[in-house]
Amino acid sequence: MVFTDTATGPTMAMMANTTIAAGLPPLPAYETRPLPDLLPWISDFWLSLILPHIAYWVVSMCFHIIDVYDFFPQYRLHTPEEISQRNLASRYEVARDVLLEQVIQIGTSAVLNLLDDQQLTGHENYEVAVWATRIRLAQRGLPTILGFVGLNAGALSKTIAGSYPLLAGALAGGVYPSLFELDDMAGTAVPAFASWEMLLAKAIYWIIIPCIKFWFAAFVLDSWQYLWHRAMHMNKWMYTKWHARHHRLYVPYAYGALYNHPVEGFVLDTLGAAIAYKCSFMTSREGMFFFVGSMMKTVDDHCGYALPWDPLQNITSNNAAYHDIHHQSWGIKTNFSQPFFTTWDRILGTMWKGDTSIKYERTRAAAANKKKGTKGEETKDE
Repeated sequence: MVFTDTATGPTMAMMANTTIAAGLPPLPAYETRPLPDLLPWISDFWLSLILPHIAYWVVSMCFHIIDVYDFFPQYRLHTPEEISQRNLASRYEVARDVLLEQVIQIGTSAVLNLLDDQQLTGHENYEVAVWATRIRLAQRGLPTILGFVGLNAGALSKTIAGSYPLLAGALAGGVYPSLFELDDMAGTAVPAFASWEMLLAKAIYWIIIPCIKFWFAAFVLDSWQYLWHRAMHMNKWMYTKWHARHHRLYVPYAYGALYNHPVEGFVLDTLGAAIAYKCSFMTSREGMFFFVGSMMKTVDDHCGYALPWDPLQNITSNNAAYHDIHHQSWGIKTNFSQPFFTTWDRILGTMWKGDTSIKYERTRAAAANKKKGTKGEETKDE
């Protein structure tokens, strides 16, 4: 049987012939081509640059509308008086610095995209078949494994062959004598994969491997941000010069999520996400969705609401209520983990412990009294 490919040609033919010689189903031929753009009216290059920031402002504006019209006062972490009385940065300053950081992030994303190899398609069925081959090879060890627990895999296979032929084939070590397909090129019958092997192989290739990449990228980003975030609190110079700007928002709100000093924003957020993307070996399109997801999670963590039906606040315990504690003067040395999990806070003992309700009540009361005092002074002046 001859297998051809514009990229690998002879190598692929040799691999395919090897599988046949080993009694395995042959690997399909393939020809790669550039992956079409996700949307017909914009290239993936430009989409990857702007989509995370579109997500940032769309999610932010949803929370801003909720905030302005006070739709869910029962889920607020802070009162409107606290936002106006306790924050040390104006909304203009916050929006200005966020836009500056987003410009830096767009530039960094452009560099990453230019350094990436062109994403290709057309090889997916081949990759699935490779995983199906690995599954078939793994079955060859099943009789030995069952033998260790006193089971005769061969006898079991013969007993159930009539009723459960696929299970019998697996017990026999991946032997499926009735599974053949016609090779179109050679016109001869060749071994075929079982339906369950192909289903599992597709699940591995299309779901399990991408999920592992996303999980690993989240772990890398969390680790990077925890270490730098905590260092910026432990080192007085870094805190004063860089991180103190973010903590001018004692009462966080959604579009203030990226309100940082430009150096902190690049080191903590931009560089951290880039390293996570590269370390996880994501494709450029997978990276685009990872950046969008992490951006939405960051916004949600600063939204100022504990919404019970918000999926981003229920995936893990690292949510708006958790991160808000870190923004308070009494919790500033705790809850450094962001944006996905609380793993490092748990391991290194920096998670806030104890009740926060009394502390929040005090800050609400103080802001309300301060506002009343301000109004009283204005009345006297009149």
